[in-house]
Amino acid sequence: MTDTITGRTADGATASHLDASLPVEERVGLLLAQMTLEEKAGLFFQSMIAMGEGGELAGPNPVFGLPSTEELVLDRGMTHFNLLGAAPDGRTMAEWHNRLQQLAATSRLGIPVTISTDPRHSFSDNPGAAMMAGPFSQWPEAIGLAAIGDEALVERFGDIARQEYTAVGIRVALHPQVDLATEPRWSRQVATFGEDAELSARLGAAYIRGFQGAELGAHSVATMVKHFPGGGPQRDGEDPHFAYGREQVYPGGRFEHHLAPFEAAFDAGVSQVMPYYGMPIGTEYEEVGFGFNKSVVTGLLRERYGFDGVVCTDWGLITDGEIMGQPFPARAWGVEHLSPRERMRKVLEAGVDQFGGEACPELLIDLVRSGEVTEERIDVSARRLLREKFRLGLFDAPDVDVEAASTVVGAPEFRAAGEAAQRASVTVLENGSDASGATLPLRRGLRLYVEGIAPDVAAEYGTVVESPADADVAILRLQAPWEQRETMFENFFHAGSLDFPVEIVEHARAVAAAVPTVVDVFLDRPAILTPFAGDVAALVANYGASGRALLDVLVGDARPQGSLPFDLPRSMAAVEVSRPDVPFDTADPLYRFGHGLRYAE
Repeated sequence: MTDTITGRTADGATASHLDASLPVEERVGLLLAQMTLEEKAGLFFQSMIAMGEGGELAGPNPVFGLPSTEELVLDRGMTHFNLLGAAPDGRTMAEWHNRLQQLAATSRLGIPVTISTDPRHSFSDNPGAAMMAGPFSQWPEAIGLAAIGDEALVERFGDIARQEYTAVGIRVALHPQVDLATEPRWSRQVATFGEDAELSARLGAAYIRGFQGAELGAHSVATMVKHFPGGGPQRDGEDPHFAYGREQVYPGGRFEHHLAPFEAAFDAGVSQVMPYYGMPIGTEYEEVGFGFNKSVVTGLLRERYGFDGVVCTDWGLITDGEIMGQPFPARAWGVEHLSPRERMRKVLEAGVDQFGGEACPELLIDLVRSGEVTEERIDVSARRLLREKFRLGLFDAPDVDVEAASTVVGAPEFRAAGEAAQRASVTVLENGSDASGATLPLRRGLRLYVEGIAPDVAAEYGTVVESPADADVAILRLQAPWEQRETMFENFFHAGSLDFPVEIVEHARAVAAAVPTVVDVFLDRPAILTPFAGDVAALVANYGASGRALLDVLVGDARPQGSLPFDLPRSMAAVEVSRPDVPFDTADPLYRFGHGLRYAE
């Protein structure tokens, strides 16, 4: 434990690194010189962590196979954690954070903890990629921000999210995700800025500016841009969380095209980078997962782009695990034959600084003690990791203001901004015909038949009826289709065919035959909407919008401002013959990138 009055740690070591008047590099050097190998090793691992009941520190978590918080911090010496889940309010999250920092302060050197998170400001609920907003303001998914296409709005979102994150002690965003959505079936594109490289570059840079500010400092949230060098070109659209999706392919020869948004991120000063799980096939680069790939991490990222910030692997490259009671092997694509310690050595040789989703510092200690990895190599990454903690001000003010957290998180003006963005992102694809005139906006007070909207919410806009036959208009909300997979965890990643099941199409057409019908589709992927086009009164897309946000647009209280952030393919046949690395490569799309109707003035 460090005594900031005497300037000495619990065992008598000097604590001169706590002198905030010294330059950061000098403080890093002073601390590093006092650290044991075990303490250095603890820096290299960023595991998941959960909150206990009521903001207490958590015991073992069997769902994700996590040890207790006390074991992770004191026994394993770890100081970087990815927070799972949320508390009901900001105060409870802030109280938990402060308890965690107080636990860390009892270690020999009292190194503060850095908390990171996947996105948690929208509608996703995927423990492997994003979380529901909970007490935070709620916005459309990143793909919805792309539908709005406004850099100033994206930077404003980043600044609001920064305030809410820092209020509860979250200091690293495991985002933005600037992969290009060039394979329509890929499950991760909901968190991207779409298919267009120029738009993704502009919005990704704005996002980083919002979170980090002009430079990384005590009020910043560090951003970890992902997934370098671009995770979009997945064979058959499958995701490399799973062995069947491990290959990234470039039949169009467009590897370089996918680097453009990362170049903009580097110009914006992004602090950290995450390589993806996938392995490149048929390129000049080694055919191993990007986290193991020296030709990509050192050759491309470090040397060509001169990036000297933190590089952290995606989660779970080293050891096998278990998620939700089911086995989940390490994503060691291309190096499955290596042992965990051999994989760890290859990651370090690639130029990576930190192991995401791992909690095994004993392996790293053994590699150094056996002479396979030098302590000098360890010090290179330890410096980067410590530098980040100092720049974020964690050594100077590790605790957060609990009272402030209770008012900042989910503040009314933040919620209002998120709701306005939800409305703005709504994209009108079809709106009646020349013969019938525009269907939208609807009049208030109509008799409404609704599916996918809470009846009490719909009742604020009209009279809710139980049958299409009794309605003036029907509103059906649909989810873009996806295929069920074998395990629970796989089904959080919506993959497979983009065709709607026959029964859903037939039901929508039956309703549309009985009453003018508005179909709204949540486009977490670019669904095949051909069966609905021309057969419904209006066709609308959203990317994360509440029932009220949608209805505000449908009745004209708000105007639709969204434009498609990707092409919508006409058929699965067109998707299957398109090239995964080439943007806008499906033949004769139903609606093109940028399409979005507006209401007449």
